Amino acid sequence: MKIRDHLHLSKKRQSQLVRVMQVGLVAIFIAGLWERNTGIIVNAFVGLVVTQLPALLKRDYGITMDVGLVLWITTAMFLHAFGTLQIPGIIDLSPYKSLWWWDHMTHALSSSLVAATAYATARAIDGYTEGLNLTPQFMFVYLLLFVMAFGVVWELIEFFVGEIGRLLAIGKILTQYGLDDTVLDLFYNTMGALVVAVWGTAYLSGVSKQLSDKLSLRTAE
Repeated sequence: MKIRDHLHLSKKRQSQLVRVMQVGLVAIFIAGLWERNTGIIVNAFVGLVVTQLPALLKRDYGITMDVGLVLWITTAMFLHAFGTLQIPGIIDLSPYKSLWWWDHMTHALSSSLVAATAYATARAIDGYTEGLNLTPQFMFVYLLLFVMAFGVVWELIEFFVGEIGRLLAIGKILTQYGLDDTVLDLFYNTMGALVVAVWGTAYLSGVSKQLSDKLSLRTAE
């Protein structure tokens, strides 16, 4: 059962929410330009690019995604970009700084996207390769380990990007808040992977099948 069945959101309403958040990302990007805040500009721009990937995959490769999956991606990107937003006199402290739980929420959402990518890719290879049978138990462990490893790499990226930003005096693009925060980030990354391992199949099986079919067609050529 998909999330929209619990929330009673039609496909049309989900598409509308996607468009609203994409417009919101544009507004955040403009606000970043207005404030000359590199962190807001970069995070909003990256979020906009990521939210365009489903449309690009459909246009260039004929791979379509369930609108719920597109909403999932867009929500993660929007909440992350909005978390960096800081406009003196309007939003004096960004949600990342003023709400203790914001960072944990966005880490869980972002890691769920990483896990979804890993899941869809593994299932596509499983469907394409004869003799390969990835059991549910294997996929569960694989997703947890993959996301945990990616989380460690991401924390290192955050550290180095933060240091580069400090040295070049271009502002903070990615920020670390200490060892305790890093441990919590890794914990919530794992939570995001668990969500995909338990409920992700409903959204990702169709994408995996399309990827597998594309691999088969390329091999046939």
